[in-house]
Amino acid sequence: MLIKQLPITVRASHKSDVRTQFAALCYRISQDRPQILLVTSRKTGRWIIPKGWPVCGLTPADCAAKEAWEEAGVIGKARDQCLGIYSYDKVMDAGNGLPCVAMVYPVKVKTLAQDYPEHAQRRRKWFSQKKAAARLTEPELARIVRDFNPKILR
Repeated sequence: MLIKQLPITVRASHKSDVRTQFAALCYRISQDRPQILLVTSRKTGRWIIPKGWPVCGLTPADCAAKEAWEEAGVIGKARDQCLGIYSYDKVMDAGNGLPCVAMVYPVKVKTLAQDYPEHAQRRRKWFSQKKAAARLTEPELARIVRDFNPKILR
Protein backbone atom coordinates (compact mmCIF):
# COMPACT_ATOMS: atom_id res chain seq x y z
CA MET A 1 0.00 0.00 0.00
CA LEU A 2 1.34 3.42 -0.97
CA ILE A 3 0.88 6.09 1.70
CA LYS A 4 0.96 9.68 0.50
CA GLN A 5 3.11 11.94 2.64
CA LEU A 6 1.55 15.19 3.76
CA PRO A 7 3.27 18.49 4.44
CA ILE A 8 4.58 18.94 7.97
CA THR A 9 3.09 21.10 10.68
CA VAL A 10 5.68 22.00 13.32
CA ARG A 11 4.67 22.42 16.96
CA ALA A 12 6.54 23.95 19.88
CA SER A 13 8.87 21.51 21.63
CA HIS A 14 10.22 21.09 25.12
CA LYS A 15 13.92 20.75 25.89
CA SER A 16 13.49 17.09 26.95
CA ASP A 17 11.68 16.07 23.72
CA VAL A 18 13.36 13.84 21.18
CA ARG A 19 13.71 15.86 17.98
CA THR A 20 13.03 14.56 14.49
CA GLN A 21 15.22 15.33 11.51
CA PHE A 22 15.01 14.31 7.86
CA ALA A 23 18.11 12.97 6.13
CA ALA A 24 19.05 12.45 2.49
CA LEU A 25 20.77 9.29 1.30
CA CYS A 26 22.18 10.82 -1.89
CA TYR A 27 23.14 8.23 -4.48
CA ARG A 28 24.05 7.68 -8.11
CA ILE A 29 24.56 4.52 -10.14
CA SER A 30 28.04 3.94 -11.52
CA GLN A 31 28.94 0.71 -13.36
CA ASP A 32 25.62 -0.81 -12.18
CA ARG A 33 26.43 -0.16 -8.50
CA PRO A 34 25.18 2.56 -6.16
CA GLN A 35 27.61 5.17 -4.93
CA ILE A 36 26.79 7.22 -1.83
CA LEU A 37 27.57 10.92 -1.41
CA LEU A 38 28.79 11.87 2.06
CA VAL A 39 29.51 15.34 3.40
CA THR A 40 31.54 16.47 6.37
CA SER A 41 29.95 17.98 9.44
CA ARG A 42 30.74 21.64 10.01
CA LYS A 43 32.09 21.33 13.55
CA THR A 44 34.04 18.04 13.66
CA GLY A 45 34.64 17.23 9.99
CA ARG A 46 33.31 13.66 10.38
CA TRP A 47 31.49 12.06 7.45
CA ILE A 48 27.67 12.28 7.56
CA ILE A 49 24.68 12.43 5.24
CA PRO A 50 22.79 15.72 4.80
CA LYS A 51 20.04 16.17 7.36
CA GLY A 52 18.00 18.91 8.96
CA TRP A 53 14.93 20.01 10.82
CA PRO A 54 11.32 19.77 9.63
CA VAL A 55 10.03 22.71 7.60
CA CYS A 56 6.36 23.68 7.73
CA GLY A 57 4.63 22.98 4.43
CA LEU A 58 7.22 20.49 3.11
CA THR A 59 6.98 16.72 3.13
CA PRO A 60 9.74 14.77 4.91
CA ALA A 61 11.25 13.79 1.54
CA ASP A 62 11.17 17.43 0.40
CA CYS A 63 12.95 18.44 3.64
CA ALA A 64 15.64 15.82 2.92
CA ALA A 65 16.06 17.14 -0.64
CA LYS A 66 16.34 20.71 0.70
CA GLU A 67 19.14 19.64 3.05
CA ALA A 68 20.90 17.75 0.24
CA TRP A 69 20.91 20.98 -1.77
CA GLU A 70 22.08 23.21 1.08
CA GLU A 71 24.79 20.89 2.43
CA ALA A 72 26.01 19.13 -0.72
CA GLY A 73 24.76 21.04 -3.77
CA VAL A 74 22.64 18.08 -4.87
CA ILE A 75 20.22 18.56 -7.71
CA GLY A 76 18.08 15.45 -7.89
CA LYS A 77 14.88 13.62 -7.11
CA ALA A 78 13.80 12.65 -3.57
CA ARG A 79 11.50 9.68 -3.07
CA ASP A 80 8.70 9.59 -0.47
CA GLN A 81 9.92 6.23 0.82
CA CYS A 82 11.63 6.18 4.20
CA LEU A 83 14.63 3.82 4.11
CA GLY A 84 14.99 3.67 7.89
CA ILE A 85 15.51 5.63 11.06
CA TYR A 86 18.63 6.19 13.14
CA SER A 87 19.23 7.97 16.43
CA TYR A 88 22.05 10.18 17.64
CA ASP A 89 22.79 12.99 20.08
CA LYS A 90 23.18 16.33 18.33
CA VAL A 91 25.83 18.39 20.11
CA MET A 92 24.55 21.92 20.62
CA ASP A 93 26.57 25.11 21.11
CA ALA A 94 26.40 24.77 24.91
CA GLY A 95 27.96 21.30 24.62
CA ASN A 96 24.74 19.57 25.60
CA GLY A 97 23.47 16.58 23.64
CA LEU A 98 20.01 16.85 22.10
CA PRO A 99 18.42 13.44 21.41
CA CYS A 100 17.43 13.17 17.74
CA VAL A 101 15.99 10.58 15.41
CA ALA A 102 16.56 11.01 11.69
CA MET A 103 14.34 9.51 9.01
CA VAL A 104 16.35 8.70 5.87
CA TYR A 105 14.98 9.33 2.37
CA PRO A 106 16.67 8.39 -0.92
CA VAL A 107 17.70 11.21 -3.26
CA LYS A 108 18.86 10.22 -6.72
CA VAL A 109 21.51 12.74 -7.75
CA LYS A 110 21.26 14.14 -11.27
CA THR A 111 24.08 16.63 -10.88
CA LEU A 112 26.16 18.44 -8.26
CA ALA A 113 26.28 22.23 -8.22
CA GLN A 114 29.64 23.92 -7.72
CA ASP A 115 28.09 26.82 -5.81
CA TYR A 116 25.57 26.00 -3.05
CA PRO A 117 24.74 27.44 0.38
CA GLU A 118 27.29 25.51 2.50
CA HIS A 119 30.05 24.86 -0.08
CA ALA A 120 32.64 26.78 1.96
CA GLN A 121 31.78 24.89 5.19
CA ARG A 122 31.80 21.24 4.09
CA ARG A 123 33.55 18.71 1.87
CA ARG A 124 31.66 16.15 -0.18
CA LYS A 125 32.83 12.87 -1.67
CA TRP A 126 31.41 9.81 -3.43
CA PHE A 127 31.96 6.39 -1.81
CA SER A 128 30.99 2.81 -2.48
CA GLN A 129 28.29 1.61 -0.10
CA LYS A 130 30.80 -0.42 1.91
CA LYS A 131 33.26 2.46 2.26
CA ALA A 132 30.50 4.98 3.06
CA ALA A 133 29.12 2.72 5.79
CA ALA A 134 32.60 2.31 7.28
CA ARG A 135 33.05 6.08 7.56
CA LEU A 136 29.76 6.71 9.41
CA THR A 137 29.80 6.74 13.21
CA GLU A 138 26.12 5.88 13.76
CA PRO A 139 25.70 2.06 13.50
CA GLU A 140 22.02 2.30 12.50
CA LEU A 141 22.85 4.68 9.65
CA ALA A 142 25.74 2.48 8.52
CA ARG A 143 23.31 -0.45 8.30
CA ILE A 144 20.84 1.63 6.24
CA VAL A 145 23.64 2.57 3.82
CA ARG A 146 24.97 -1.03 3.58
CA ASP A 147 21.47 -2.44 2.96
CA PHE A 148 20.34 0.24 0.49
CA ASN A 149 19.06 -1.21 -2.78
CA PRO A 150 17.79 1.39 -5.28
CA LYS A 151 16.15 -1.36 -7.37
CA ILE A 152 13.41 -1.85 -4.76
CA LEU A 153 12.34 1.79 -4.60
CA ARG A 154 8.69 2.38 -5.48
